[in-house]
Amino acid sequence: MTDLMEIMMSPPPEEPVHLDVEAPAHVPRELIRDLRNFQGQLPNSCPDPYIHTERLREADIPPVMWSPFPSTWIVGGHWVLTGYKDCAKVYQDGETYGSHGQADFQKLIGEDFKCIPLSFDGGEHSSYRRFLNPWFTPKAVGEMDADIRALCDEMIDEFLAKGGGDFAYDFARVFPVKVFFNLMGFPHAVLDQFLAWEYEILHTRDFERMGAATASVLAWLRDFITEKEARPDDSLTSKIVNGTIDGRPLTADEKIGTMFFLWLGGLDTVASTLGQMFRRLALDHGLQQRLRENPALIPGAIEEFLRMQPLVFSMRQLKKDQVLHGVEMKSGDWVQALTSVSNFDPETFKCPRDFDPERKGNRHFTLASGAHLCMGAHLARQEMKIALEHWLRRVPMFSIADSDDQMVSPGLMSVTNLHIAW
Repeated sequence: MTDLMEIMMSPPPEEPVHLDVEAPAHVPRELIRDLRNFQGQLPNSCPDPYIHTERLREADIPPVMWSPFPSTWIVGGHWVLTGYKDCAKVYQDGETYGSHGQADFQKLIGEDFKCIPLSFDGGEHSSYRRFLNPWFTPKAVGEMDADIRALCDEMIDEFLAKGGGDFAYDFARVFPVKVFFNLMGFPHAVLDQFLAWEYEILHTRDFERMGAATASVLAWLRDFITEKEARPDDSLTSKIVNGTIDGRPLTADEKIGTMFFLWLGGLDTVASTLGQMFRRLALDHGLQQRLRENPALIPGAIEEFLRMQPLVFSMRQLKKDQVLHGVEMKSGDWVQALTSVSNFDPETFKCPRDFDPERKGNRHFTLASGAHLCMGAHLARQEMKIALEHWLRRVPMFSIADSDDQMVSPGLMSVTNLHIAW
């Protein structure tokens, strides 16, 4: 039997190869596969960086597989589902699939508070969502519109003055994070430090480094919570830590659980999506021109960018035994909905590999689904919409600079650098 750590030291294979490694007794040996390439861990330079996931639709690939590799703090392996209907059940059937614990990086350092609202189901989840939702409704996001547009224009001015630049690093990495900082009341001076901690937690897959960064983040957030408790203001942080849930004040664990979860969700996904969006536009001048001439297509284009560029492949934990496609799965097993495959299911999406800004019924899973639909979805869409509107209106037809290597990781790592020119 091969040592799993030894395999992890080598690059992910391009094929979903069988692995002879340790796994729970109920896991059929033939279903143990190395799927890291399909979970966004192997960069490529393809115009469609997700095209390789089509391999998991072929007849020799089972719809249920077992990945033995650690994910977040979950060290024992997990099931991987690829079909749209199976993934829909993972997201929407809260009686079978529990959301608790999937992002609990704090467990790496022995902390036991829960991320709010993600780590709760049922009535508790509903209470926490009711508390937080008012700051993320379309109305609340609309009130931020003018400030977001002003920030976007200010950052575009810098690119216009230079005649180009690194879109991914200098715009996509910073623009949505500044919006998030303004919402939360975070000082902009810590932006680079926050992004460095976020990289350690979400991207290194080194538990020691992840734990050290988590400890640093939690210490910073707890100090910030104390500050806002002593000196309340109009920031969302202040409203959270001085607020009430169902008529009672939040506990210390609820405050840090809410703040840490918002911190995790606010630093990466929009930045990564913007990088991939503009990479596609820089490579496809026909699409770029179509959106320039028809700005009414931009909202639909945003949904297609989201569908075709999934970043997060959510985990859920089984609450009870079940059999899926003849495979016995046990209560307590972790299950991953592999959105990089299900978002291209031809049974749900006609011509799924075609980018269609006029696609109807675009029910992708990029922002999850069901009760745990991404709380910041309205804000994320608005940020992307504003960025696209303003860039296409103000910046000439742009391309990837000759010096750029065009590499992209089809997941949260996404596009680190994207040099564009016009």
